[in-house]
Amino acid sequence: MDFSLAELWEQTTIIVKLVILTLIIMNIMSIWVFFDRVILFRSAKKQSLQFIGKVAALLKSNRIDECIDLAKKYKNSHIAKVFSAGLLEFKANTEGEQQYNVIESARRAIERSTVKEAAQLKRGMGILANVGSTAPFVGLFGTTLGIINAFGAMETQGGGIQAVAGGIAEALITTAFGIAVAILGVWFYNYCINKTDYYAVEMSNSSSELLDHFVKVTGIEMH
Repeated sequence: MDFSLAELWEQTTIIVKLVILTLIIMNIMSIWVFFDRVILFRSAKKQSLQFIGKVAALLKSNRIDECIDLAKKYKNSHIAKVFSAGLLEFKANTEGEQQYNVIESARRAIERSTVKEAAQLKRGMGILANVGSTAPFVGLFGTTLGIINAFGAMETQGGGIQAVAGGIAEALITTAFGIAVAILGVWFYNYCINKTDYYAVEMSNSSSELLDHFVKVTGIEMH
């Protein structure tokens, strides 16, 4: 029997073909999410480094407005977004009457921005997790249907195990394909999660440094 991919595809049932197409779609989705996240991560890292290099001097001079304007220019920087939220809240409170609450207000604004940005960085992670966890079962489903079809053919057409060996081999392809898709999905997921965790630490450290600056400027201690 010819076990080329074209021959195997022709001999599989329509249901098994649908299973294979589902796995292909799942694989394409995981690859798309992965490259989308990689592009975002690289842009966030590059812009954050540029932002940090410029904002330090402005903060030392307490030029808050210029810091805010600078942060707006780096739209993909996770650190710039967190700084922008804290700086805007700090400016709003120092210009108002209730200045005693300025540090606490800035801290809450930073926390909200950090949570929002962390969720943005993790966008698409659910797809990778689902592909990694369900692809083997989708492949196994196709294999089960293929084996049922092979033994059904043996019952109707007669013959021994050799008569259905080809059909079983074809059916097992979906399991192998499902495992391959899952492995790729899990690799992508782990890479992206590690990156988002690293950026979360960066946001936390940068937030602490910004709040420390506010404390020095105002003389108000955090509670």
